[in-house]
Amino acid sequence: MLVDMGFSVEMIARAIEENGPNAETSVIIDTISNYSKHCEASSSKSKTIDHFLAMGFDEEKVIKAIHEHGEENTEQIADSLVSCAVVSCAAEELPKVKEEDDIDWSDSDNEINYSDFLSSDDEKHLDSSLGNSSQVLDLVKMGYSKLEASLALERCGENVSTADLVDFICAAQIAREAPEFHADPEERKPRHDVKKRRIEPKREPRLSTDADEPVRLPNPMIGFGLPNEPGLITHRTLPDLARGPPYFYYENVALAPKGVWETISRHLYDVAPEFMDSKYLCAAARKRGYVHNLPISNRFQIQPPPKYTVQEAFPLTKKWWPKWDERTKLNCILTVTASAQLTNRVRNALEAHSGEPSEATKRYVMKECKTWNLVWVGKNKAAPLEPDEMETLLGFPKNHTRGGGMSRTERYKSLGNSFQVDTVAYHLSVLKPLFPNGINVLSLFTGIGGAEVALHRLQIPMKTVVSVEISAENRNILKDFWEQTNQTGVLIEFADVQELTTSRIVELMKRFGGFDLVIGGSPCNNLAGGNRVTRSGLHGEQSVLFYEYCRILEVVRETTARMRRS
Repeated sequence: MLVDMGFSVEMIARAIEENGPNAETSVIIDTISNYSKHCEASSSKSKTIDHFLAMGFDEEKVIKAIHEHGEENTEQIADSLVSCAVVSCAAEELPKVKEEDDIDWSDSDNEINYSDFLSSDDEKHLDSSLGNSSQVLDLVKMGYSKLEASLALERCGENVSTADLVDFICAAQIAREAPEFHADPEERKPRHDVKKRRIEPKREPRLSTDADEPVRLPNPMIGFGLPNEPGLITHRTLPDLARGPPYFYYENVALAPKGVWETISRHLYDVAPEFMDSKYLCAAARKRGYVHNLPISNRFQIQPPPKYTVQEAFPLTKKWWPKWDERTKLNCILTVTASAQLTNRVRNALEAHSGEPSEATKRYVMKECKTWNLVWVGKNKAAPLEPDEMETLLGFPKNHTRGGGMSRTERYKSLGNSFQVDTVAYHLSVLKPLFPNGINVLSLFTGIGGAEVALHRLQIPMKTVVSVEISAENRNILKDFWEQTNQTGVLIEFADVQELTTSRIVELMKRFGGFDLVIGGSPCNNLAGGNRVTRSGLHGEQSVLFYEYCRILEVVRETTARMRRS
């Protein structure tokens, strides 16, 4: 009879075994009915589990959340899972170490930087008057470990805001996520086959004294001052050996390991670095140090001036930008970009709410947006920057890196490693009245031509540019720019700084009458950034090329002195 009612033999046997062979038929039917309800509930629960697994959450945590909140309360389940994800990410501890040099303090920017968990606008709301212990406590409350907080404070100094401490910590975290950081050393290809050696400039070494102070990062990071702002510094005293012409201009990441900027300064005639964050001159942060012997009075910005906020730079994002996302500036442009899976997780987290997302979801979404510079392109749709948008933020003309054999990945990498043109142009603007008839430039580690674009936008004629760049694609970009902007000067390109031997440099200087400016920024792979591969500082395979810059600059300056005497 029970079989005729549609029940399976297995379920009937199980019910009889549970209730006994003498149980009434009605009891057996009730038991089988309970089995069916349980199966339906299990099926429903399975769908709920699958829904949250598709969002990228851990299965064990999903099951626990469903058990706590009930399968029908999907919004509470989502909040619980997002909160757990935020706490897990923030509370991740660094390995135990004995010395600060063992910590991967890298910038995300190349700096993966690199990427503040607090936006630029948050800085003015922070209480910079808090003592050291209070700042460490604040960072711990934000989810960072005591080790991270203490070492960041020690590295950045006492007079630094909490926002900059967060920036310093997050730079290290982002660099560890980059694929290059985890690459197998056997699979890495060094940028140059260069011996790890220091090339000392030929001058009397300066003896270090107890009075020597380590280089501290200023707060705010505005160099000698901003255009049209109070507090502008217009005079400084340079060491006699450093005075130009010829002028030199060297750039690298500001958040380098301890002692790096002291070494750079010592090898560049004891000129103190000028630290500047490009967020004060455009819509994206880019913390850099610049060692140069340029005049600092009568600087001016290139025209038209850059857009100062993300919404001004990309007006189409305004429609979709949530009110709870208070960013007006982006963090440092990276050499890597967010994956489609990550942006899909962001979307799924937001769509789990029928109205405004919970605070936990907002924290999770904002962490990803600030880490990866995501912008809003639709309802619940956050997306990484496109290469042409990066070009805009960095001050390059549209399509500067497009085509010519450049893949999207290569464009991201080249843009992430480039100069911020508006910042560099602000520094180089002092050269315009000095070289009205044109300038001869030796451009080392040229990249995609940030210095050349800056000089062009300043309308300083380039009579000669001798460029050295290892990437064939980047060399083609500069060549295309040279032709498309109808430059009338001479462009000579080399692939390797080692091709610039002393005799080659002397021959070029005699041919063109010397160099007025030696400009460049050697690789930061061993210093900081998303493409950082080791913690070896200026002794690393790539960053050791800084000493090639010093060698070449010294040859240029000595040759210039001889040419003047003859």
